[in-house]
Amino acid sequence: MWMKAHIMSGVKTNIITGVEVTEGTASDSKQFKYLVADTAKNFQIREISADKAYSSRENLKQIKDIGAMPYIPFKINSKPTSRGLPFWNKMWHYYNLHKEDFLKHYHKRSNVESTMNMIKAKFGSSLRSRARDAQVSELLAKVLCHNICVVIQEMHEIGFVTRS
Repeated sequence: MWMKAHIMSGVKTNIITGVEVTEGTASDSKQFKYLVADTAKNFQIREISADKAYSSRENLKQIKDIGAMPYIPFKINSKPTSRGLPFWNKMWHYYNLHKEDFLKHYHKRSNVESTMNMIKAKFGSSLRSRARDAQVSELLAKVLCHNICVVIQEMHEIGFVTRS
């Protein structure tokens, strides 16, 4: 058995804003609504970039409902029919008619891959724990440590000084 961390991260700092831990074979798309909801509680989201696995009317609606712009490519067999969600039709046309502009935003999604690589490089790509609950805790601890490192890095970059 192996565990999988589904994450949402910021594009500037790579801070992880939402995380769901599942069995390794769990579908990515089913975790999306939780990641967006958790992130929206603490951050103002302007854009969300994700790969085709997340292309669904439900996901686009959720992104629109929080006031953000989705940059999720459509699957090859997707149709512009709205099925009760006119925003789907609008985004389908934008994706197909303004692909260069769409892709400028979409390619920010590679930051999440960088974030995962940062965690694996600093804290290792495997888990030492054997029990499921311990593995979840270990994985969440890696995410927490990553976020602490990111905050410390940002403090140094912006020149933040603490007083004793």
